[in-house]
Amino acid sequence: MTPSPHDDLTGARVLITGGAGFIGTVLRSALAAAGARPALLDNLSAYGPTPLTLLGTGPSDPDLTIGDINDQTVVERLVAEADYVVHAAAHSTVQGCTTDPATAVRTNLAGTDSVLRTVAAARHVRRFVLLSTAQVYGHGAPQAPRTGVFTEDQQLDPLNVYANSKLWAEGHTRQLLGVAEKDFAILRPFSVYGPGQVPKPGAASWVVAQFTMYAALGQQLLLNNGGRQLRDFIFRDDIAAAVVRALTAPKAAGQTLNLGTGTPTSVRDVAEHVRRHFPSADIVDAPQVAQDPLGACADTARMRDVLNWSPAVSVGEGIDRYVQWVRTTPNAIPDWLRAETSTSRITSWGAPAAL
Repeated sequence: MTPSPHDDLTGARVLITGGAGFIGTVLRSALAAAGARPALLDNLSAYGPTPLTLLGTGPSDPDLTIGDINDQTVVERLVAEADYVVHAAAHSTVQGCTTDPATAVRTNLAGTDSVLRTVAAARHVRRFVLLSTAQVYGHGAPQAPRTGVFTEDQQLDPLNVYANSKLWAEGHTRQLLGVAEKDFAILRPFSVYGPGQVPKPGAASWVVAQFTMYAALGQQLLLNNGGRQLRDFIFRDDIAAAVVRALTAPKAAGQTLNLGTGTPTSVRDVAEHVRRHFPSADIVDAPQVAQDPLGACADTARMRDVLNWSPAVSVGEGIDRYVQWVRTTPNAIPDWLRAETSTSRITSWGAPAAL
């Protein structure tokens, strides 16, 4: 049942797996503003009470069902009530997946399979949207010259367990829902950031959040690989707006779309921008993080055509908003980050041993 050009989301029930996470909660707000009725499914394993409160959710959230995507009974009940499904649940950091591959397999593979099989059998789901990741590109196509731009149809080269699990989820989505003749879209967000984002240990790519918090604490801003990695930073509200459009855009059916700005920004550029707010911050070159892609920006031509949309927030404006949020929300800085030193951070960047 493909959405028609005249569909809107007024009154539509939208299930968001991983809905208590950073993207999930921002998407919930955007859907509610569009007149939809969002429902969140999350096992609350990613964050403690303080980050959840900052994200506007927690055990008492009336939109939230606390449960696991591997619990078939829960998934079937929620999917049966849904008009659309956004699958954002994942064991989502590179270090987390590498040090705990069993949880990565259980969540990112078995859990995704559980949700997909349920959607394939459901009668009323109009579209399934998978949130993948730009990590599937790795450093870029192997043995090809680096262009600084990642296009949806280029060869992929995932460098870590997390990226590989997302690539598998993409293929599984196409195979299961293609056979079932169910409508789907696959989205590859680039580097998402913005107020509400609280770093997780080992999430080396969340540099806007980390640099801002380290600078606020008077700690050094360590540039692994000299900060030469390129990223395409896309603000949280822009990601939410893109996902909302992808739910009903007719041209999104069966498509794989980058979600980015098309503007490359180096990690060093982010550190320099943060230092404008904290002039005493010390920027120091450091070793490269294991399995951290060199990166590039998104080719956004397909995104702009299919969604008839472009991001609205520049990276400079977005960083400014994040800095202001940290300054007015000092309890957002997690205790583990406060306890870190430059030495402990560099040590943690070594290739973690899988359990």
